[in-house]
Amino acid sequence: QLQASGGGLAQAGGSLRLSCAASQRTFAMYTVGWFRQAPGKEREFVSAITWRSGKTTYADSVRSRFRISRVGAENTWYLQMNSLIPEDTAVYYCAAMTLRAGLGHSVSDYDYWGQGTKVTVSS
Repeated sequence: QLQASGGGLAQAGGSLRLSCAASQRTFAMYTVGWFRQAPGKEREFVSAITWRSGKTTYADSVRSRFRISRVGAENTWYLQMNSLIPEDTAVYYCAAMTLRAGLGHSVSDYDYWGQGTKVTVSS
């Protein structure tokens, strides 16, 4: 099980840190990604990180503003979101990719999903 938290209301230019906690240590072996879904839009990739090497990837829209990280001892992944803009408003999901190695960018790459946490950025 994956559980995302940390969402809330922020002003444009502000910051939020999302957390993704895994209930089972097994997830620590896999790539974890963050996705988001705005109202009326499809779920889109935000960022991902591999476990072993810590290699990261970002969507172009967030590359200079967001940072993904993981803390093994806590079995937790984080998404630090800075310089937020209203377009970042969405429900954010964390997910684990257990069926293959590397970095995935598609929803279909990930087979375990958390329940989502809502982020609202006001202008």
